[in-house]
Amino acid sequence: MIYGKRIRLRGMERTDVPKSFEWINDPEVNEGLAIYLPMSLRDEEQWFDQMAQRDQAEKPMAIEACDGEGWKLIGNCSIFNIEWTNRSAELGIAIGEKSVWNQGYGTETMQLLLQHGFETLNLNRLYLRVYSTNPRAIRAYEKAGFVLEGTLREAVYKHGKYSDVHIKSVLRSEWESKREKK
Repeated sequence: MIYGKRIRLRGMERTDVPKSFEWINDPEVNEGLAIYLPMSLRDEEQWFDQMAQRDQAEKPMAIEACDGEGWKLIGNCSIFNIEWTNRSAELGIAIGEKSVWNQGYGTETMQLLLQHGFETLNLNRLYLRVYSTNPRAIRAYEKAGFVLEGTLREAVYKHGKYSDVHIKSVLRSEWESKREKK
């Protein structure tokens, strides 16, 4: 497991699928995700089975927040599309538990993913895509050190309109420099 101050990242289990199914079908949660149609529980189970076949470094992780004496599942995240030759990979996150939104869990998760990507996987560049219509996510990513690389103009279509998609990244050298200043 990967531990932060208030959260931990662990491998996803089949028992997490029902909660993930609930979140993925919540319009507020999936607003920032590349999902535009309702998903069935079977769809989510098939997604889990496909993810279980991925290389260990690319398997999704559950995000849990410390909850008294135990842990509460609040979302999931992953490092994927790893290009080992270029030492680059994409990150993804979903904080599905709306009761913990705007409490810094997204930023802390991203900080842990960056640490894992740079220190454990020895990557050099980590990037993500974020919709211009998702200011909460943009703020969390910037707090974690992501910088804008470019914009894919009108690249996503949701709710009858096109929106921009921002590509943001962190280089290992930037991450190390930020850590040294702390």
